[in-house]
Amino acid sequence: QNVSTIDAHSKMVEAGVMGPLLAGVGVVELYGGWLTLNGFEERIKRDAGDFFIGKQVLPKDPEQERLMRLKEIENGRLAMLAFSGICTQAELFKSTWPFM
Repeated sequence: QNVSTIDAHSKMVEAGVMGPLLAGVGVVELYGGWLTLNGFEERIKRDAGDFFIGKQVLPKDPEQERLMRLKEIENGRLAMLAFSGICTQAELFKSTWPFM
């Protein structure tokens, strides 16, 4: 504990956490690449960002499904913006989260 937001990456590398994390992300990226290639070659019908998981939890009504997908995109963008703000503030002010 008591590690700055910026130093957290180095500490995770030292602890051996980043290797398995990198491997997991690599598997997901390879699967995404495979889906993209098959989509370009029209072997599968796929919407952008569709990894064929989680469709059973979407609403059955097409309009409600569209709204749910929009909410997911907006929340994902908000989360990325918030995380970039945390990192920027940590680097600018050399402080730790939650910056109090």
